[in-house]
Amino acid sequence: MAQSKSFSGRDMGIDLGTANTLVYVRGKGVVLNEPSVVAVNADDGSVLSVGSEAKETIGRTPSNIVAVRPLRDGVIADFEIAERMLRHFMKKVLAGRRFTRPRVVVCVPSGITGVERRAVIEAASQAGARAVHLVEEPMAAAIGAGLPVSEPTGCMVVDIGGGTTEVAVISLGGIVTARSVRTAGDAMDAAIMSYVKKEYSLAIGERTAEEIKMTIGSAAPTGYWSAAGLSALAQQLEKNAEVEGAGGDPEETQGLKLPERITIRGRDQVSGLPKTLTLTADEIRHALSEPVDAIVMAVRQSLDETPPELSGDIMDRGIVLTGGGALLRGLDVRLSKELDIPVLVADDPLDCVAVGTGRCVEDFAALRTVLDAQPRLLAGRRL
Repeated sequence: MAQSKSFSGRDMGIDLGTANTLVYVRGKGVVLNEPSVVAVNADDGSVLSVGSEAKETIGRTPSNIVAVRPLRDGVIADFEIAERMLRHFMKKVLAGRRFTRPRVVVCVPSGITGVERRAVIEAASQAGARAVHLVEEPMAAAIGAGLPVSEPTGCMVVDIGGGTTEVAVISLGGIVTARSVRTAGDAMDAAIMSYVKKEYSLAIGERTAEEIKMTIGSAAPTGYWSAAGLSALAQQLEKNAEVEGAGGDPEETQGLKLPERITIRGRDQVSGLPKTLTLTADEIRHALSEPVDAIVMAVRQSLDETPPELSGDIMDRGIVLTGGGALLRGLDVRLSKELDIPVLVADDPLDCVAVGTGRCVEDFAALRTVLDAQPRLLAGRRL
């Protein structure tokens, strides 16, 4: 009992994501949320900055400084840099506690291989963990979203992160069917960069593409999915004209937004000079069509593999979206229209995986069965 209390504030859950790393400390909640980026001096290999400070340097560094993202497609691509990043985050969280070796629960993609699994365990161990346990991302997301994963009813969760989209049907504390596709937030950014380059011969960076996606990105044209939506949009258009005449900003009506524009800057590939460009929401929706279609197809294929009884449960409960990609406007509407199933966005989609991983730490004994995910062959692994 004394030992349990002594480690109660040290054990942690880590959402080791492609885009961001979140750390949950037992008894404290999510205490760290920083980008999974490390700035390295290429001359001597020394680490200059980690996290938010390092992300600011992407695309803005001299030749001897490289901003590295040690995780690609949800798994470790650069082992040494990933271990240094983990060590930095763990030391930051455990500041002032010397000789502390916490028990760590790390979430991993459902399609992880044996080699990738060992890489995660080894990196966390070398970063200072005394014991490392793995939990699959869709399971952690379902737990964090508050779904009844231990009950004999089907729950479907779609976790759209930076590198991978995890689709899983969960029942009785286990994953019944799972599909992991390497199409997610990063693929959306790449699609926007490719579109702007192809259509306007303008080169933009990753940060600009991400800003475009977050500002005007959408998966469905505003109001097209129902007559009620079209009526609400017409009312919003009238309201917008009145508000703009008064010098204010448009407000949302029933979750709908007007087509928007964004002005960006980049390098003209013809003249080589800086150039300003205005993009519309319709253009970006067209640019995002390919990665969004891949996500819809992954969900459709997972439903096709689901047992009939669980399919009925999913029809009643709906599909829950988590992860940063769940914030793409209109994605829930697009999925609902394509699949004819209710689709809900979790209350706090960005933190769902971290919170679920943290609950595995808080209630380790009760949730022990969902930990230490073993490698499995998945049909969607190489999509």
